[in-house]
Amino acid sequence: MRKVSLIPIAMATCGLFAFSAGAQETGKAAKAAASTTPTIDQSLEWKNAFSPKISPDGKRVVYEVQKANWEDNAFDRNLWIVDVATGESHALTSAKKSSTNAAWSPDGKWIAFISDRPGQIKDTPEGKKQLYVISADGGEAQQITKTENDVNAFDWAPDSRRIAFSMSDPEPKTLKDRKEKYGEYSVVHSDYQMAHLWIIDLPDDSANAAPEAKRLTEGDAFSVGSFAWSPDGTRIAFSAQKDSDLISSFSEDIYVVKIADKSVKKIVDTPGPDTNPKWSPDGKKIAFETAAGAKFFYYTNVKIAVVPAEGGTPQILTEAFDEDPGLIGWGPDGIYFAAEQKTYAHLFRLNPATKAIDKLSAPDHLSSFSFSFSQDYKVAAYRAALENQYAEIYSSKVAPWEGKKLTDMGDQLKGFTLARREVISWKSADGTTIEGVAYKPANFDPGKKYPLLVVIHGGPTGVDQPIVNADRYYPTERFVAKGALVLRPNYRGSAGYGEKFRALNVRNLGVGDYADVISGVDALIAKGWVDKDRIGSMGWSQGGYISAFITASSDRFKAVSVGAGISDWMTYYANTDITPFTRQYLHATPWDDPEIYKKTSPISYIAKAKTPTLIQHGENDRRVPIPNAYELRQALEDHGVPVKMVVYKGFGHGITKPKQQRAVMEENEKWFAQYIWGEKQEEPKTPEPKAEEKKSTAAINP
Repeated sequence: MRKVSLIPIAMATCGLFAFSAGAQETGKAAKAAASTTPTIDQSLEWKNAFSPKISPDGKRVVYEVQKANWEDNAFDRNLWIVDVATGESHALTSAKKSSTNAAWSPDGKWIAFISDRPGQIKDTPEGKKQLYVISADGGEAQQITKTENDVNAFDWAPDSRRIAFSMSDPEPKTLKDRKEKYGEYSVVHSDYQMAHLWIIDLPDDSANAAPEAKRLTEGDAFSVGSFAWSPDGTRIAFSAQKDSDLISSFSEDIYVVKIADKSVKKIVDTPGPDTNPKWSPDGKKIAFETAAGAKFFYYTNVKIAVVPAEGGTPQILTEAFDEDPGLIGWGPDGIYFAAEQKTYAHLFRLNPATKAIDKLSAPDHLSSFSFSFSQDYKVAAYRAALENQYAEIYSSKVAPWEGKKLTDMGDQLKGFTLARREVISWKSADGTTIEGVAYKPANFDPGKKYPLLVVIHGGPTGVDQPIVNADRYYPTERFVAKGALVLRPNYRGSAGYGEKFRALNVRNLGVGDYADVISGVDALIAKGWVDKDRIGSMGWSQGGYISAFITASSDRFKAVSVGAGISDWMTYYANTDITPFTRQYLHATPWDDPEIYKKTSPISYIAKAKTPTLIQHGENDRRVPIPNAYELRQALEDHGVPVKMVVYKGFGHGITKPKQQRAVMEENEKWFAQYIWGEKQEEPKTPEPKAEEKKSTAAINP
């Protein structure tokens, strides 16, 4: 089970080696690094590796490499493959658009993946994500689906000859007829297109058309989420909720479908989400992630449970583990899961018989993610970084752990002088210990006072870690190079610190979060590091909300940037696509308890606002709908507070394309340059009218 946050926790980053395609369009990006500070474009062009998948024999790893494509204004991903023994790597795919979600066939001969590249098969719907397979030894990828909607996910059958995949149902005839008669409109909490399971056979090499996919589940009783084949290939376990609406996650349960007769049986039906099923090696049991009946599952711990494959009473196995375990798989020697541990992240193994849990990954100060295993669970591939390192792809024996680096993403950072990350802690107003990551200049002088910029993560169950990422939204490296300290606080509610800490902002949103940020600022001032007259704050989503709280509650900051932030919980509640979020954190609706909505809303304190505020928001944001931004802007304007609002056309909650991310970062760089460093910003010049326009004006105004 994955908690739904205000912002996707993993904002895409880029890495590998200096990339110059499209540089002729960007101008300054075409230049080699002339200084030791990365430009905004260079940061956007840093490549990165994601989603390592190790082969069944543990000898090779396929992974995704992301790069900025300025020409098409996209972040494209392609697949690379590396030999574990030699470290030799090469590109497996190079087509336009992206190739992602690679998975090895159990026999190790094939790699399947999803791509929105132009289809090989006639009449393939343009831009839809289709399923492809390619020989593990390379060659031409072969398209095997021609679906009307995107392929959402897939899983290989144990026989390596079949693949199960999920997709949303095509638009029904009744809806098409309605559009023809009445035009486009939608009915709220209706017009659902359910996601269902399909099976497709691996085609012959000579096939020139997509094999026929066979529907496995159907109807309007549920919408399929995650799924997995049984070890004997006769059944598929899957999670499904009552409809495809995000707010219906509370209804997600575990089912099993038999391939032979398509019969479906619900085997887990508990309050709250039950998801991510994984079979035991003998096929007799299924492990899954569960809310375990928790009413407020948005911030309480996820748990791992086991149930007989035929159904029965689930057994909770991780009551004693105080964090959210992300279930990976069930190996011969236990159940494997990943979890965050304060500012780090690790791999764990659970003994289902004794409930004993062992931490496997090392060293302690490692941030490791995206684990996959060889067929015998003796070798793992993963993505990881230590403090002040850029993330790489690694492999390791599971016991003893001995990580081997397989990529050299960090090489592209050579020649740049980057900020030094350091985990610090302080006491908040109520005595709670708060951690954060301080970014210091390489030549940091503890006797000097620096401007301080606070960058606040989203979530609220996000977490900042002391590793190097390519800058997104906020040009952190450029701020530090210019002579600022940066503080990234892991305020109450952040992941990695246990359920009690995660619940400290319940009915305390904004108020407690604000206290955590202010106390962190005070702690750095007390160290003598900070010029208290030059402090700024910024953040996206929940971080934007906390920054809006700062705007409305404090005169200690010289500038604030609010990215996709909440200004009024009432406005948010009535417009968002995840209304349960607010109900769970505030334990009320605005109709039942308007006072708690008022207490935790920045707009309630707007009369105190004095801080110049930049507001940035996606036009089509459904997570934090844009009325929040307009409300804050109007209130600041009415109170005479300097405010600038920028709307990114066509974007939702995240700004996901390189050109617009460039715009977001440049706006923030200019805003803080003006108010923290006192640099005068050039006003846009009014273009001189053309000769014919001058004549027209003269005729109107003689």
